[in-house]
Formats: sequence, C-alpha cells, structure tokens
Amino acid sequence: MTTPPLHRERLTPTPAVYIATILVIPATFLVFLPINVAAGIIVAAVLYLGSVTAFIATSPVIQVTPDGFFAGAAYLTPDEIGTVTTYTGGAATQQRGPLLDARAWTLFRGWVHPVVKIALLDDTDPAPYWLVSTRHPDELAAALATVTRSKEGA
Repeated sequence: MTTPPLHRERLTPTPAVYIATILVIPATFLVFLPINVAAGIIVAAVLYLGSVTAFIATSPVIQVTPDGFFAGAAYLTPDEIGTVTTYTGGAATQQRGPLLDARAWTLFRGWVHPVVKIALLDDTDPAPYWLVSTRHPDELAAALATVTRSKEGA
C-alpha cells in the first residue's frame, strides 16, 4: 500500500484562462463562415475543447511524499532539499523575474503567482535552486520540512 502524499496539487489554469480561450470560438467561426456555417461551428467547438483538454493534460502536478519532492517529471530526494523559502505578491514576481538565477530549475505557470524556492544541497547539480509555482506555498514548505526532518531522524 502506498502512503498518501503530504502535499499534492495540479497547476491547472484559473477559470479566467478558460473564459479567455472562449475567444477561439468566434474567431474560428468567422474564418469558416464563408465556407460553411456547420463546418465553422464544428471546428470552433473542436478547437475550444482541444484547447481546454491541452490545458488540463499539460498541467503539471507537484507533490511531496516521504520519498521526496516531485515537480512535473522532475524529482528531488530528501537529501537534496535545502532551505525552502516562500514568496507571494511582488516578492514572487521579483523571484520569477529580475532576481532569477539563469541556472535555476524552474516550473512556472503564469496563472499561479506564489512560488517556493528550494535550495539544493547536491553540489554536483548545476542548478543552485528550484523555483516552483504553487497555490499553497506555506503548505508546500511545511510538507518539504516534514520530509527533510524525517530523513534527518532516520
């Protein structure tokens, strides 16, 4: 039996992104209108549903388990996790922009503003830290602290 994750979230788009994507429908319909009204409706619906499906299918999952931290397809073991710092608001914007180290490993989503910065303890890793978008930075930081503390006690 597998243990449940200490923290898990999927970085899906906000409702505003789906609403904005609705503009695909009239744009597509207008392109196909001179050709065929039915084709315009069908293609518009397929493109919108395809866009929504792509947003959902490509939304990364971040999770913390006793085995480590998973961000999309990337993975950190508890031994590699150093200091964890959370950023929200303007501080998060600064971390994603002017203060970002070009060597850092990042997983951002424009619709998720808070970020968590995870310093790396692995000297062989060329990235000095990971910067990951999260809707729940304090919960993620607490889960990462739990994993690193439990590893220290082992």
